[in-house]
Amino acid sequence: MIDHSEQSFVQQLKQNQNIIHKICRLYTSGQDAHKDLFQEITIQLWKAFPKFRGESKFSTWAYRVALNTAITLYRKKTRTINTVEFETGRHFVSQEEYNYEEEEQLKRLYEAVYGLNDIEKALVFMYLEDKDYAEISETLGITEVNARVKMNRIKGKLRKLLNP
Repeated sequence: MIDHSEQSFVQQLKQNQNIIHKICRLYTSGQDAHKDLFQEITIQLWKAFPKFRGESKFSTWAYRVALNTAITLYRKKTRTINTVEFETGRHFVSQEEYNYEEEEQLKRLYEAVYGLNDIEKALVFMYLEDKDYAEISETLGITEVNARVKMNRIKGKLRKLLNP
């Protein structure tokens, strides 16, 4: 039986919030947009949490929800984000400050990845997180073979972009 309490959600989210930060970094440019997307993903995770059945790891499930949220929000040219009012003083997770200076060495890679399409971005992100192709295919809803083929093509694209 899965514990669907607020405490369980907060604990799982704290353990996996770096996943969300990395997705935000891939799909946004700028700290304000990053924070907005982080908040929206957190809200979507909380809304979907009662339906989490535990058939996969929380991190895999969170990847899927976060990626779907990011892709949906940033595909639209005119963004309208439905927000949920929270009671004052009742916060699920205190967001740790994201240190952009530590990410400077990855700037070129992020710029190259930013030029990829949404599915390619998600695939690269999960690949860089050392997820195996089985988990990547499960999260993205594609076959393992398709994930491998796409990743090989993406590697070629990135090589061209990083080494013109």
